[in-house]
Amino acid sequence: MTPDRRPARFTLHPDFAVGDVDPRLFGSFVEHLGRCVYTGIHEPGHPTADETGLRGDVLDLVRELGVTAIRYPGGNFVSGYKWEDSVGPVDERPRRLDLAWRSTESNRFGLAEFIRFVRAVGPQAEPMMAVNLGTRGVAEALELLEYANHPSGTALSDLRATHGDKDPYGIRLWCLGNEMDGPWQTGHKTAEEYGRLAAETARAMRQLDPALELVACGSSGQSMETFAAWEATVLAETYDLVDHISLHAYYEELDGDRDSFLASAVDMESFIENVVATCDHVGARLKSTKRINLSFDEWNIWYQHRTALQPEEDWQEAPRLLEDNYTVTDAVVLGSLLIALLRHADRVTVACLAQLVNVIAPILTEPGGPAWRQTTFFPFAQASRYGRGTVLDVRVDSPTYDTAKFGEVPLLHATAVRADDGTVTVFAVNRDRSHPLPLEVTLSGLEPGAVVEHTAVADADPEARNTLADPERVTPHDVPGTRLANGVLTATLEPLSWNVIRLGRGRNPDRT
Repeated sequence: MTPDRRPARFTLHPDFAVGDVDPRLFGSFVEHLGRCVYTGIHEPGHPTADETGLRGDVLDLVRELGVTAIRYPGGNFVSGYKWEDSVGPVDERPRRLDLAWRSTESNRFGLAEFIRFVRAVGPQAEPMMAVNLGTRGVAEALELLEYANHPSGTALSDLRATHGDKDPYGIRLWCLGNEMDGPWQTGHKTAEEYGRLAAETARAMRQLDPALELVACGSSGQSMETFAAWEATVLAETYDLVDHISLHAYYEELDGDRDSFLASAVDMESFIENVVATCDHVGARLKSTKRINLSFDEWNIWYQHRTALQPEEDWQEAPRLLEDNYTVTDAVVLGSLLIALLRHADRVTVACLAQLVNVIAPILTEPGGPAWRQTTFFPFAQASRYGRGTVLDVRVDSPTYDTAKFGEVPLLHATAVRADDGTVTVFAVNRDRSHPLPLEVTLSGLEPGAVVEHTAVADADPEARNTLADPERVTPHDVPGTRLANGVLTATLEPLSWNVIRLGRGRNPDRT
């Protein structure tokens, strides 16, 4: 990496802000894939399970993680989903073949169980429901909406009551299908086909409930051959009918190129900015004053080239799939991706870490056994807890390093969030794998006068991870020596580290 040892610097001022953080930026995702649901969040007979089969140890960790919007039931799974199979008496629900993951779906966990799970997480969580626009269409979407949200007095709302839920579920946020641009998707469509179907579905759903928030499918990645043209075509049909367009992105280290992997957020920020430009171009063409926001409703680190995408034997029930075990390096990259989302909080108003439990997830479980935090758990939990308020505009002056994929990249990736009480939290990643990075932040017009806390996720072993045998090998640790004096914050960021520096009122104590 670069021998440049000068400090990285930036200035914070309350008048220079990106925008307010929508709490739904800290959403997650539950799909019927592998063990996310079964032996993940739902395991009747587990020592911690409640009367509905929800694992209490997992619920505790989900609350600690701080997730808000929870997307369900897919993912690729939704494109073959029959919502009717997932309601009513559990012992009467049919078993189905899931084409997406070549698994057998028992439907023991369905719509009502998902709503109970979201409510058990707490009032900060809300459901985000996807409708099947792969093998189904407008009629089925309307039926699901009526069953879920209509108070009473119709066949489907009364059916919900007979199933034990008199009160409606009140789902406000709906996805119009999933990754319909992808040839892997059951019912894959062209942009023209999908745009027309999404518009028809959105229009009908709004006839039933005008207050819904709707998400149109954007591209499954910036590398898709149809990227940008897909968004432009879909939005030309749906612009006045939807509120958000989706983005999906997964990152992994390829061919030992760790320097490029550490700079993954460069791609995420580019993806966001290109979709924003496309949305605004369509709005300008339509002479619309409406602004389309972004739902980054699938994002994570996913080692697709290391893990099997299908079970070893077809049609297993809840096979072990995509159970990546994350390292300190992965945690640092995930923290950088969170920084990228926060830096675009003016337009990214929903985001879902995919997924919540076991499947490329921050939480791992063993059937009948414990649940524990992966290394990636900590950046997400800290960002969700302290990243609430107004994102300040951070323009970094930093030493750089060269990457094969993205060219010259700053060693520092950072943002800052000012809470309503005036406190400020700086989130920062040092991408340098070998050397600490000095940091200087000038505070102008801001109230904090003291460092409350500086913690980091870092380790002498970049491959360190939390496992069943050693579930607390990696945790955030205190960083000494960080000070705030005369309006200037000074800190040293450890090599390859995710950092949270909290600033509050009062005088700065010696932190050694």
